[in-house]
Amino acid sequence: MTQSGKLPYEPQKIKFTDIAFDVVEILKPNASAKNILLNTISIEEITVFADINMLKTVLRNLVSNALKFTNPGGRIEIIAEKTQLNILISVSDTGIGIKPEIVKNMFNITQMHSTVGTADEKGSGLGLVLCKEFVEKHGGKIWVESEVGKGSTFKFTFPLND
Repeated sequence: MTQSGKLPYEPQKIKFTDIAFDVVEILKPNASAKNILLNTISIEEITVFADINMLKTVLRNLVSNALKFTNPGGRIEIIAEKTQLNILISVSDTGIGIKPEIVKNMFNITQMHSTVGTADEKGSGLGLVLCKEFVEKHGGKIWVESEVGKGSTFKFTFPLND
């Protein structure tokens, strides 16, 4: 639907903390099941100009992936900060990390890679491709920084709300 332009794109002013809270509430049972601490950190009240459904989808997918690849007793944080140019949102985990050869193709639909989670959770590999498409639809960028054995941080930008 996104490729054909049939998916509605209706950006509006949204309080990021409200969206993050909604996503955390939805995924809290998954975090509890693995004894993973799930936190949101926002230094200030941040308003983002975004399509609410697309932003929720991106956050839900990134947090779900973090839960999938974090061992019991780990930690996941959603952090939002305002920069001079945009809103920078990070989803960090203390998970298993990602090998560099996988990182470079993570958002490429022709190189999709599915990996089993720490509790044998399954995935299609499509989620990150969708995240990239939604972030870019807003004029933002998405990337990952990861170290095997130490965890990953997925970061993306959304435009400032002017």
